[in-house]
Amino acid sequence: MYAVIKTGGKQYRVVAGERLKVEKLIGEVGSDITIDQVLMLADGENVTIGAPLIAGASVQAKVLSHGRGDKVMIFKMRRRKHYRKTQGHRQDYTEIQIGDIATKPAKAAKAKAAE
Repeated sequence: MYAVIKTGGKQYRVVAGERLKVEKLIGEVGSDITIDQVLMLADGENVTIGAPLIAGASVQAKVLSHGRGDKVMIFKMRRRKHYRKTQGHRQDYTEIQIGDIATKPAKAAKAKAAE
């Protein structure tokens, strides 16, 4: 089973147990977070595509670390004008490990079972 999630303005294809670096998220190291912007779920032949999101679907993840990426150098120059500008940028990231991919929240499943 895999899912396509959206976080930090980017889309990621994730499976349970996978580790990936995403844009900086709020959360302590070791804490669990829930990503509920799920765009697509696939379980074998069963594929569910959201419009744009799948209602009730979520992905559980554990925060492993926070850090900063490699420096990217930006150089701007205007020829014959004696204009040169050099700038560096390091993007913050959060490393997460994907846990459970849930198709429906537990509260909604219990409410439907009670009916």
